[in-house]
Amino acid sequence: MSSEKKGLFDWYFKSNLLIRIFIGLVAGALVGIIFGESIAWLNPLGSILVSLLKMIVMPVILATLVVGAASIKPSTLGKVGVKIIVFYLITSAFAVAVGLLMGNIFKPGLGLALGSAADTAGKVLTQPKFMDTLIAIIPKNPFGAIASGQVLPTIFFAILLGIAISFLRDSKDSRIQKSAETIFAVFDGLAEAMYLIVNGVLQYAPIGVFALIAVVFGKQGASAVGPLGTVTLAAFLGYVLHVAIVYTVILMVNRISPKKFFKGARAPMVTAFVTRSSSGTLPVTMKAMDENFGVSKNVYSFTLPLGATINMDGTAIYQGVCALFIGFAIGMPLSFGQQITVIVTAVLASIGTAGVPGAGAIMLLMVLNSVGLPVEAGTPVAAAYAMVLGIDAILDMGRTAVNVTGDMTGTLVVAKSEKQVDESKI
Repeated sequence: MSSEKKGLFDWYFKSNLLIRIFIGLVAGALVGIIFGESIAWLNPLGSILVSLLKMIVMPVILATLVVGAASIKPSTLGKVGVKIIVFYLITSAFAVAVGLLMGNIFKPGLGLALGSAADTAGKVLTQPKFMDTLIAIIPKNPFGAIASGQVLPTIFFAILLGIAISFLRDSKDSRIQKSAETIFAVFDGLAEAMYLIVNGVLQYAPIGVFALIAVVFGKQGASAVGPLGTVTLAAFLGYVLHVAIVYTVILMVNRISPKKFFKGARAPMVTAFVTRSSSGTLPVTMKAMDENFGVSKNVYSFTLPLGATINMDGTAIYQGVCALFIGFAIGMPLSFGQQITVIVTAVLASIGTAGVPGAGAIMLLMVLNSVGLPVEAGTPVAAAYAMVLGIDAILDMGRTAVNVTGDMTGTLVVAKSEKQVDESKI
């Protein structure tokens, strides 16, 4: 009878990551309140986490977006593909707007004052006109954009490159097709390598969060607890409103009974809430589409996996709320122009980053970079970001349930438009 040898740190690495991060948040808050500003010596441990996160952002954007765009074959896309992609992108834009609305109403982080006047005086940016922002999305030099950490131009270039590779992979010229497959394999391998690195970085996250939160609470005391509760309330209210209003209106416009929909979608929604995984919920979602709504397999076998990859309405709401929280917390509320940039960045980034472990936190880094609030070690932005990361497990349950609900709504709407659904069940 052989017994498996246990590693020295199995108690750490084999326990739930999100629970560890949450424990890091709670422990850091307690230590900070108890020891006060004398805990500042922990700063370097937090700076390491910030540096690791910054290291992975641009490679993750490039690799995952190229692979995401290149994975959709033009020959497969057709009417169903175009309809579902348009649905996903439009509802994602609505979702970020809902998140921003909740953030503007609740103003989470207001009065937290993580950044003093001295910290923020030199960081106030002159916001360009909206048209200038749109033009700036097109990179003059894509390699320069990647090297300098310009998020929107990099996203734009990565999507174009992915689409080009997709067309070349579908070419009837064997030489071109082989070359395209090689390029795709390189980016796919890079994406997989980045997933591994991201997972490794997240293993350190509980320690980094502990250090960053301890320093924040050491300076702020227990007054920092309230803003985190406000963030959670604003995010969950946003989730509920998006499902209850946006999805319900879409269903009614398409003459689908909201009552029948939510009854049939209950199992996938609950599963997503508990597991916090759109991909893990996929078998349950497919079963519901088949048995509860009579959707053709030709439709849901394409739309649901695609939705698990690019449709992130719940995560988009989270981006809006958390971006505003960080702006308020450091004393630099986001302008209207910056909030528009948040919408554009979150929608475009959703195409590839859903496959990344900790996708919401990675996307938030991209969003913050795009509005001129990069997460730099030792800055108020890094401290506010750590606070959000600490409650990510709680926010993740709601946003995953919304993501899956959006996948099902889009699938039903497209299936009905293509007459690929049992009308008696909707």
